[in-house]
Amino acid sequence: MRPLRGRRLRERCAAVLRDLPLPVPFDAHALCEQVAARRGRPMRLIPMPGLTGVCGMWVATTTADLVFYERETTLPHREHIILHELSHVLCDHYPVSTSLAEQARLLLPGLDPEVVSRVLGRAGYSSAEEREAETLASLIRQREVPAGSLTDRLRAALDDNGHG
Repeated sequence: MRPLRGRRLRERCAAVLRDLPLPVPFDAHALCEQVAARRGRPMRLIPMPGLTGVCGMWVATTTADLVFYERETTLPHREHIILHELSHVLCDHYPVSTSLAEQARLLLPGLDPEVVSRVLGRAGYSSAEEREAETLASLIRQREVPAGSLTDRLRAALDDNGHG
């Protein structure tokens, strides 16, 4: 199967987005709760300082989805990381490199690798899966941000960094 590009990629992501009602007002955490309910399994958002080599990671255990995201960045960037990882969940991506046991050992040293059913970090995706997740995350962002709220989002980003 050829990787999706350009128009075909946007069409596939738009189809996923059509079936995804967004919470109003938009909140990335609320969207994750909604997807978790739809999947019938909990999703935990876990802020991590200084993730090595990645901004975010999705870990699917036998009982829950764990979304790790970089804590030490701006609010809009944190939300985009969460949406990117959520997009991997929505697109049902699987890892293509870095062994499951190795990723589990590095990220969750206290968790038995047998419990983790799949782990996805940005280093583990094919470039096609990365493009798909990034496109879907961007489309979610475009759909959730009404033109009139741009000033509010910029103000919130500045306030979050202690500039406000």
